[in-house]
Amino acid sequence: MIDPARSFSFRTPAVKPRKRWAAVLLLIALTTFRGGPEATAQKNEPPKDAAPRFEGSADVLVVQVPVTVTDRDGKPLRGLTAADFELYDENERRELTGFEVIDISRLPRDQGNRAPEIRALDSSARRHFLLLFDLSFSDPNALVRARVAARDLVLNQLHPADLAAVATFSAEHGPRLLVTFTPDRAQLARAIDTLGIRGLLARTATDPLSFVIETPELRADNSVGETVGSASGRGIGAERELRRDANEAAVQENLRVIGRQFDRSQRAFERNRITDWSRQMADLARSLDSVAGRKQVVLFSEGFDSNLLMGRAPTVNDQEAQQDAANILGGRLATVDSDQLYGSTGLHNELRDMLQEFRRADCVFQAVDIGGLRAGADIRDTLGNRGQDGLFYMANETGGLLFKDANFLADQMSALLEATSVTYLLAFQPEKVKYDGSFRRLRIKLAESRRGAKLAYRAGYYMPRPYQELATLEKNLLASDAIASASPRNEIRIDLLAVPFRASDESAYVPVILEIDGGPLLQDAKEDRLAVEIYTYVTDQKGEIRDFFTDQVTLDLKRGREALERTGLKYYGHLDLAPGSYLVRSLVRNGSTGRSGITTLPLEVPSFAATSSVLLTPLFADQPGQWVLARQSEDESSRGTVVYPFTIKGDPFIPAARPSLKSGESARLCLVAYNLGAGDLEVTSRILGADGVEIPGGRVGAVERTATGIAGLDKLVATFEPPKLSPGNGYTLEILVTDSTRGAVEASSIPFSYWN
Repeated sequence: MIDPARSFSFRTPAVKPRKRWAAVLLLIALTTFRGGPEATAQKNEPPKDAAPRFEGSADVLVVQVPVTVTDRDGKPLRGLTAADFELYDENERRELTGFEVIDISRLPRDQGNRAPEIRALDSSARRHFLLLFDLSFSDPNALVRARVAARDLVLNQLHPADLAAVATFSAEHGPRLLVTFTPDRAQLARAIDTLGIRGLLARTATDPLSFVIETPELRADNSVGETVGSASGRGIGAERELRRDANEAAVQENLRVIGRQFDRSQRAFERNRITDWSRQMADLARSLDSVAGRKQVVLFSEGFDSNLLMGRAPTVNDQEAQQDAANILGGRLATVDSDQLYGSTGLHNELRDMLQEFRRADCVFQAVDIGGLRAGADIRDTLGNRGQDGLFYMANETGGLLFKDANFLADQMSALLEATSVTYLLAFQPEKVKYDGSFRRLRIKLAESRRGAKLAYRAGYYMPRPYQELATLEKNLLASDAIASASPRNEIRIDLLAVPFRASDESAYVPVILEIDGGPLLQDAKEDRLAVEIYTYVTDQKGEIRDFFTDQVTLDLKRGREALERTGLKYYGHLDLAPGSYLVRSLVRNGSTGRSGITTLPLEVPSFAATSSVLLTPLFADQPGQWVLARQSEDESSRGTVVYPFTIKGDPFIPAARPSLKSGESARLCLVAYNLGAGDLEVTSRILGADGVEIPGGRVGAVERTATGIAGLDKLVATFEPPKLSPGNGYTLEILVTDSTRGAVEASSIPFSYWN
């Protein structure tokens, strides 16, 4: 059962208090929590010969390999088929079990991330861009100006199907992910603006997956249409201009503090600094392997002194080089600094190992030299062009490019975006799967008729590791990548219900109910306690996150394993949303094994200021005690500010996310509507199969219009009796309410399961 000490704890930003559920729900929940398995009523289960909700999972590993193919001019090569590719796993040819072509140029831009074609894309097929700002090897003035190019890339060049992330690196903190891979351009722009400096963020969001760097409701003060570093107040206003100038000054001062920690004049210190940098970057690369698909790491940096890596390049008048040559010829080798002359072998090995980790994680460095972006006389005053050599080395070794001037990044990135606009997604099943994290090399060839083209693909893949061995960042990236791509996952079955109730004319209080199947949630659970991770985010039509909640619920399996196996966990959270079209994305994960489920739900929030009628999702009441209950906790100051919305004649009920209807039994139905009018109402129904075809039968009866005491709010109580159907989950009930006076018809629907 639920641990009472933890059952209502919820990690939300302290700056955004949540409203509490009515106390009556708390009482209902605690009745279930404290009673133990014996106090939990039997769930209406399907008969033993019906299809079970969970069948288990086979130990099958499918490896997906995104491949880009370009011609001699760097243009994407279209029209290839599976027959054009040969894939070798450790030099053994493998049969392709899957093949897909993704052409970004043919996907719609106008619908943004909500376009069905984009939502259907697997994460492996999407382009991923990590914008990495190197704070250790960069001048503050150059970094401040580089943000303009980064912001333009995010807001104006990337396709809606692309996912991007923002990170910084400093010797003090190492790699720091500010915003994870996301379609939310507003959060990305805010991370670029501030480089994660807490003092510049109005209200920091406590988001464990790093989708949100600043609470969503503050976006109006930080419009994504404004330009970083603009010197004038064109359309901004004097107050906002002053605030922006102050922010720019704060960014520069923060970067200068970081820069003062290092002394570039000491070569030994510089070598150690590069060694630390390369090792921490290698750790980042290993974590990035958790993100499916090829990652373009756009590195904004001046680069390190490449003489430390490659040695000093002698010049005609280089007296030190001439003296070294004389000492070598005279046999006085002890007087020669070989690291300075030829470069450091140890340092070269460190960088080689780092770059190998990035190649293995399917990452490509696109190195942007920002050294020419400093202001005034400090341009290239320290390294000259020596930093470019190291940046070129990193890019070249991973198959990327060196961009020498961030001022013209748009033109150079356009070529990269075009070259990667077509992806061939190859899938195969490796033999002899071992969960040891070992690396397997890949080789892909084109058929003879396609020779001359250039292929880009990952160097290999890692065998899976036990979930418990993954680092925290790897676990978070796995979760965030799954949520960002919104691809369904059914290791754990989740049913989701979200209903927008009127909070004001232009805002809705949206309860979210997650029904989590207990069987697969408990699979392989060997301890007495189980941590269940819950993540829910809601995005608008632009892919921007408008609200979210996350939680970790601890289940006491010593007392409640039987009840959880019989039913499952039912979780209550809520969102606050303005009118609009949204996509709710929910992920539930077993915190011990990593087993997870992902589901999405399109959501329309109406404008309650309008006089037109609105019919919310049909609601069926669950019998008390069916589920183990948990809920999102709220700030104490907001207790009682929201009335629990799920009531019938003043009595609370718990709605079913996916009602389970049975043959010959009437189910109680509640219909919530706004602005229906005072005329007589007719309520009818339709049943749709999984194929969308209407199935005859089914009847709504005993319709009663109840008094709510709230102007414009109607609640209709009725019964619904389904016809005889084949057992299964793929049914949808559509309810139609007709106002006989106005002739207006309102419709809404809910999926349901049917059992004999």
